Amino acid sequence: MNNEMLIRITRYYRALNKLRTIGLEKVFAHNLADAAGVSAAIVRKDFSQLSIHGQKRGGYEIIELIASLGKILGKGDSENVVVVGCGRIGKALMHYTGFESDGINIVAGFDNDISLISDERNTIPIYPVSKLKEICEKLNVQVAIIAVPESSAQDTYAHILECNIKGILNFTPITLRPVATQDGSNPVVHNINIGLELEQIFYELKFPKK
Repeated sequence: MNNEMLIRITRYYRALNKLRTIGLEKVFAHNLADAAGVSAAIVRKDFSQLSIHGQKRGGYEIIELIASLGKILGKGDSENVVVVGCGRIGKALMHYTGFESDGINIVAGFDNDISLISDERNTIPIYPVSKLKEICEKLNVQVAIIAVPESSAQDTYAHILECNIKGILNFTPITLRPVATQDGSNPVVHNINIGLELEQIFYELKFPKK
């Protein structure tokens, strides 16, 4: 499965969960096509490659489709995630409630700002960064989100690798590259540079593809 197809499957899965919450039992290819921004033919082609078959007139059973796609995506028990850096982006991620339906639980934040750590208004606990390894081991965390200032990105990354974190979502402008850890494994690192993405949008608006 290539990366583009994986992204589409993830979008199908998210759309199906939303449809189930409003009480729908069946879905058609064109419904999922709208959610994924593709054609119904691509949806049917994806499902054919995954050996998922519906009925021409009856569509797909939502519960069965969720189970099939969930298995393909490795969905099972919910996964715990931590946020390192509890500034504006970090707090926004911690307060976002949409992760729960995808089985993603943000269980803790980490920051060196004492005022954030001691703030009792936090619904998700915020700990000093020095406790990262201890809390991650206690809560069986394998994925961390980095939302620290640019100047702290590399040091934070190095510290996270020492905590046996296997997956990292990086929101800093610095591109972080996978580095083999002490046990020989290579962490999965995804870099999200919001400024770069916006620049790309402005470029495409100025020089539209013909």
